[in-house]
Amino acid sequence: MADTVFGKIVRGEVPCHKVYEDDKVLAFLDINPLSHGHTLVVPKEPAETLEHLSDESAAALGRVLPRLCRAVVAVTGVKEYNVLENNGTGAHQAIAHVHFHIIPKPNGREGLGIGWPLTTLDPKAGATLAAKIAGAVS
Repeated sequence: MADTVFGKIVRGEVPCHKVYEDDKVLAFLDINPLSHGHTLVVPKEPAETLEHLSDESAAALGRVLPRLCRAVVAVTGVKEYNVLENNGTGAHQAIAHVHFHIIPKPNGREGLGIGWPLTTLDPKAGATLAAKIAGAVS
């Protein structure tokens, strides 16, 4: 297990407010929440970024994320929320262990704030890029 705070939480060396655990996934409240109910979901497998995570752990995360979202919505009463996962420091990843945030968005001020600078995809370049990415899927 990686020596990150999340690795230490998974190993039980650092306490957390646990909301879910199975053999592959642990979910707990964020200690610096953006809003009430902000929950972190981590694989127990140590992987710094998503592309390094095994398909098995990724599938386990995919199975539990919707259930955790439903639970956060039910408990907070907030029907709008973000699910966020960052990869690498340039993409705002602060802890080098794959983790998803479930962040309730109760009003226009609390929760995650996002800037989304749109560009336009050239159709020809898009077709070429899509074919390259499709060819790289293994």
